[in-house]
Amino acid sequence: MTIPRTVRAVQGTDGVGEPHALAKALGLAVIPAVSLGFARFAYALVLPAMRTSLDWSFATAGTLTTANAVGYLAGALAAPVAAARLGERTVLLGGVLVTAASLAASALSGAMAVLLVLRLIAGIAGAAAFIIGGSLAARLGASDRGHSPALLLGVYFAGGGLGVALSGALVPAVLGASHWRAPWLLLGVLSLAVVPGCLPALGTAERRADGAAQARRERWPARTLAALLVSYGLFGAGYIAYMTFIVAFLRQHGAENSQVTVFWVVLGVAAALAGFAWSPVLGRLTGGRGSALLMGVVTVGAALPLVSASTTASYVSALVFGVSFLSVVTAVTACARQSLPARHWTAAIAGLTTVFAIGQCLGPVLAGTLSDGPSGIRAGLAIGAVLLAAGAIAALAQRQNRADAAA
Repeated sequence: MTIPRTVRAVQGTDGVGEPHALAKALGLAVIPAVSLGFARFAYALVLPAMRTSLDWSFATAGTLTTANAVGYLAGALAAPVAAARLGERTVLLGGVLVTAASLAASALSGAMAVLLVLRLIAGIAGAAAFIIGGSLAARLGASDRGHSPALLLGVYFAGGGLGVALSGALVPAVLGASHWRAPWLLLGVLSLAVVPGCLPALGTAERRADGAAQARRERWPARTLAALLVSYGLFGAGYIAYMTFIVAFLRQHGAENSQVTVFWVVLGVAAALAGFAWSPVLGRLTGGRGSALLMGVVTVGAALPLVSASTTASYVSALVFGVSFLSVVTAVTACARQSLPARHWTAAIAGLTTVFAIGQCLGPVLAGTLSDGPSGIRAGLAIGAVLLAAGAIAALAQRQNRADAAA
């Protein structure tokens, strides 16, 4: 029976005191909750209040997102090397703790230079933790016969959705009762509070440090995933435009704190549940077809506010976008896992995250600059939807590859 096995996997052990793979994946899910849900996406919730208080343009607001993305790029490049030298456990825990500290420190100053540095640090540390956590989640699928790799990866990435939902439930309420600085302190405290959840899964990280060193010495065959790399870069540029400016768009159209809260919670809960819902579909799709399907759904969600700015349309947009955007990461990671030997997984995830981060560096500046033009935020959201559609088309060009062939 499937349900009892799943319950045992979450609550039980394998008979020798070691948590099952699903329980480990649930524990690891706190990593994307912090590195994505809190450190990346929650900025959109605080952005309107910061713009008003600090008199920022949309281009300036986008620059802070770009600083975080540049840090994410640096973290993606550094993660495999740092893991080989320091061990995966050290990099993962250190990344989460530094991310938490940078979030809390963002409450201390309104100076642009200080905030840029803190967003940069949050990006570096968050990316390092996210990549190592993703590599560990990918390994769980190789060692557990009771659950599909797509499900375990989906559970891991669903943590980002839980982070979005939690921040959406708390940050608007805090903003309504205090200054923009208070949410940053809250996010830092929340990040520290959830760290213990990932500790049971880190025994695997310690045993795999030597494997990371071996993978570092051997270049991974990036050409195997060329189309996926292009697609993922376009996705990074497109989705971040929506996630950065959608709340500002809603505020411009009269959304109150309660509406923003509902919007963000719907988006986050949909993203968390999608990790379970999409796994059977992704398990049947090969090559880049899973990524293309999900990017197509994300495109629809991103384009809906351009059709109607009504409250109902915004909630539907949150649902459609939320149910698909984090699952793109699952699909991309699953494709890399299918196509490459296990020794290349950490380097491949880092490489994919690198092009993703490059897209995230370019997307906010482009969308922010367009948002300052005559068409306003609508133009910034439109370019995001166009980039997402281009990413879906590019993903279709990714052929099916097998790990043994790549080896």
